[in-house]
Amino acid sequence: MVKIEHIGIAVKDIEAANKTYRKLFGYEHYKTEEVASEGVITSFFKCGESKIELLEGTTENSAITKFVEKRGEGMHHIAFAVEDIHSEMKRLEKEGFILLNKEPKRGADNKWVVFLHPKSSNGVLVELCQDID
Repeated sequence: MVKIEHIGIAVKDIEAANKTYRKLFGYEHYKTEEVASEGVITSFFKCGESKIELLEGTTENSAITKFVEKRGEGMHHIAFAVEDIHSEMKRLEKEGFILLNKEPKRGADNKWVVFLHPKSSNGVLVELCQDID
């Protein structure tokens, strides 16, 4: 794992959250993107070398919509940048971590992503990210 790539924060209203984080950071988000396959719209703020990703569910069945309904707004996941997502998946599986997807899928911000089940990482949803070349 190379660095903390981003911290994902689940929100009810991405526009309202953008205003809050604009005030917090003192500058605008640099990107908004819909990931239709996951039923989310995302907004990214740079914070040093890392990013904050705001996520709003766009469908009733979206994991983000369900998360907000059950737990309210707040931290959803922490993402780590990796150089080789396939080898990192194999390594972590051998270490006993539970992968939520067996193959990387296309995520926001031009990344391949895979998630680790929170039960295997002390209650934290962990995302692995690798830039798509």
